[in-house]
Amino acid sequence: MLNQAVARQRCASCQRWQGPRQPGETPDTVAIETEIVSGLCVGGGWDGDERRARSACGHWQIWSALVRQERPGD
Repeated sequence: MLNQAVARQRCASCQRWQGPRQPGETPDTVAIETEIVSGLCVGGGWDGDERRARSACGHWQIWSALVRQERPGD
């Protein structure tokens, strides 16, 4: 698995991208199988199109699985 920085704002870390991925080893990364893995864009600038994990557009929203949930006492 490859870890990609969330700060790069690429499809792999976008809420709208439906490709295979998982949260990375650190909170600021997302893990993808390869750089050329693709997934469907839903509601973004490429709505309905297959996009690669490293693609980008101006409609990026952080993937909800990457958002740290605040707990009481944190």
